[in-house]
Amino acid sequence: MLIRMCRSHSGRLTIFAAMLVLFSPAAPAQSVLTWHNDNSRTGQNLRETILTPANVNSTQFGKKFTRPLDGQTFAQPLYVPNVSIPGQGTHNVVYVATENDSVYAFDADGTPKRPLWQRDFTNSAQGITAVPCSDIPACPIGPVAGITGTPVIGSASKTLYVVAFTKENGSYFQRLHALDITTGAEKFGGPVVIQASVQGTGAGSVGGTIAFDPLIQNQRPALLLANGVVYIGWASFGDRDNYHGWVLGYAASTLQQVAVFNDTPNGSQGGIWQGGGGLAAGPGGNIFLQTGNGTFDANTIGGVDYGDSFLKLSATGGLSVLDYFTPDNQATLDSLDLDLGSGAGLIPPKQSGAFPNEIISAGKQGIIYVVNRDHMGKFHPAGNNVIQTVTGSIKGYYGSAAYFNNAVYLSGWADFLDRYSLTNGLLSTLPVSESPTKLNTGSTPSISANGSTNGIVWAIEQGTTANPSAVLHAYDASDVSNELYNSSQNATRDKLGRGTRFSVPMVVHGKVYVGTKSGLVVYGIL
Repeated sequence: MLIRMCRSHSGRLTIFAAMLVLFSPAAPAQSVLTWHNDNSRTGQNLRETILTPANVNSTQFGKKFTRPLDGQTFAQPLYVPNVSIPGQGTHNVVYVATENDSVYAFDADGTPKRPLWQRDFTNSAQGITAVPCSDIPACPIGPVAGITGTPVIGSASKTLYVVAFTKENGSYFQRLHALDITTGAEKFGGPVVIQASVQGTGAGSVGGTIAFDPLIQNQRPALLLANGVVYIGWASFGDRDNYHGWVLGYAASTLQQVAVFNDTPNGSQGGIWQGGGGLAAGPGGNIFLQTGNGTFDANTIGGVDYGDSFLKLSATGGLSVLDYFTPDNQATLDSLDLDLGSGAGLIPPKQSGAFPNEIISAGKQGIIYVVNRDHMGKFHPAGNNVIQTVTGSIKGYYGSAAYFNNAVYLSGWADFLDRYSLTNGLLSTLPVSESPTKLNTGSTPSISANGSTNGIVWAIEQGTTANPSAVLHAYDASDVSNELYNSSQNATRDKLGRGTRFSVPMVVHGKVYVGTKSGLVVYGIL
């Protein structure tokens, strides 16, 4: 409500409320329930009415507050408005998970400062802790590993699903928890211990069976909730030991395991990292993902191994491969550690060209692939049978793309943030605009806009040895060469602090939420 205050002749304050807002139709409440805003992984929030290119600048926009956490956070924050918290009233709530196996619920607008609730899955008195990285081969997270993949929230059931990794008196467990978003209490008889096995002769097999190993499998990609099933993917902590790319599905209402898939059952590796990005769900209900280095033999009779591939999985009756695409130089990608699956797939809106249903992704080689979701192209050693390949960042991509207004945004390693146009399903062969400076490790951008107007691209640049603080950048979405703001312009006020790799900004209701190594940092209109 807009309030005007003026002083009457008697010296008393008279308050005149402008009634225009009161009698205007209310905008739908905004939520961010999953990684990159939707199951197509576009990264766009199209109902942002507060932040605009006109007010996102170092004079009007900056750091609002910080909330300390008990560990670093690799997971993207999530947001639900108007949550009734027992005994504490109704709040807009931001949910944050940490590597110390905690989930926090904070008032998203800053009051109160304390958590509305906190759920800690450790108990040192009972010998339950997050897993020390010294226990894990080639652990890149440190000092402990707990919750890495971004949780997902079911809006109808008011449930947050999250996977926690714990060490319990010398044994290791991964568990799927279903938490009430109003209290943090467990739901549906949870948690459930994650266990699985498939038939196969690949790495770590015993007697023709491969069992899921909770110590070596890294739950890196964000969780996906689609058609009443929570889908969870895994890779490894550092290309070590007998790991595979797993996807498991659990009924959202019962936590019963309903699907098991291993992408290299007769081989090894094929991890599903995606830079922390989530598996995608297409309009038809199929599941899409990208795999990393590993055994590939799907082009041979009886071959069931899919290293360095785009996969389309049926979600009916479990998980099975409906279609795939593998680059013609897969063997080179594998041998040189040029994971195709270093970022998640982006499903753009239906296109008007010859191929209306697409998925777009790019890997460490720096090639952007536009793949037909209806006929993905499989493997052809003489050339890639896809809609389009575009030579992008020379040092490759370690994050995912975002989409807005017929454009795709990508940021390569030590490279510019690029805006590519998408016309009739084809990308421009060169960026139509690029950021004025390079982002030293690249970034996964997010978009805020009011429908098709006031688009802003948000990106986090990780720090360097010389300048360890990460930097939040904001660019004009119509022309990313126009930088609107960055947090180093007024570093005394806006310094972000040490970031975590692949961190993604979450933008909603006039604020930008960023998880760091020690806290949740919130930016907004000052």
